[in-house]
Amino acid sequence: MGIIEAIVLGIIQGLTEFLPISSSGHLVLFNKLFGITEGTVTFSIAVHIATLVAVVSVLWKDVLEMIKKPTGKLTLLVIVATIPMGIVGFIFKDLLKSFLETGVTVGFGFLITGTVLWLAEYMSKKENKNKRLEETSFLDALFVGCAQVIAMLPAVSRSGSTTGGALFRGLNREFALKFSFLMSIPAILGPAAIEAIDVIKDGSGLGVEFFPLIAGMLAAGISGYLAIKFMLKIFTKASLKVFSYYVYTLGVLVLIDQFITKIFFK
Repeated sequence: MGIIEAIVLGIIQGLTEFLPISSSGHLVLFNKLFGITEGTVTFSIAVHIATLVAVVSVLWKDVLEMIKKPTGKLTLLVIVATIPMGIVGFIFKDLLKSFLETGVTVGFGFLITGTVLWLAEYMSKKENKNKRLEETSFLDALFVGCAQVIAMLPAVSRSGSTTGGALFRGLNREFALKFSFLMSIPAILGPAAIEAIDVIKDGSGLGVEFFPLIAGMLAAGISGYLAIKFMLKIFTKASLKVFSYYVYTLGVLVLIDQFITKIFFK
């Protein structure tokens, strides 16, 4: 992997991790485009760490508050919302890894993301409960956590699933998005730590050169920071349906390639 490819993939990871359009799906597509097969696990760990830094950089006040008040409501809500993913990931780790990133799984993953976004937007307009932190229950958090489990499938957006789940439960749009971003901290940290341990145990080395790795991390961190700021600024007025149309289009194109044109997915 060269520096240019690393920067492009880093930007893709940073933007798509926090825009509700699936980072995993886009990385698969661009790995196919560049023909990258080596070093992807190590690179994935590195750019995920960079996006984690981006979240903390933007939401540092909330993170600091959670650290100061480990039994505070926001902290407990994030913990409850993380439990479903932790349980499913622990029990079905090997099964989830067996889901090959084929055109079929990626295509349908994009379609699932589009459907979640469209339905969430529809329901939020129909039943606008406008719950903030004080009104959000642990049952709400558990529901959002279960929505996050869906994102363990290839090309299903984590931020899209969690934000959509929060809107389903009537959370205020601003708080729904912020809660989704805070949930990303354990959601990113846990799998990245497990993957890092697996790489160390495997003893296969980095699989990617040092400078491309650093370039990719910087690109992911900066683009992730900008994506979070952008979403926080526009989300109260913007519709998720715009993103749903985009991923619907991607899903259809990927499935067409898988079954008909066979350019990238053979």
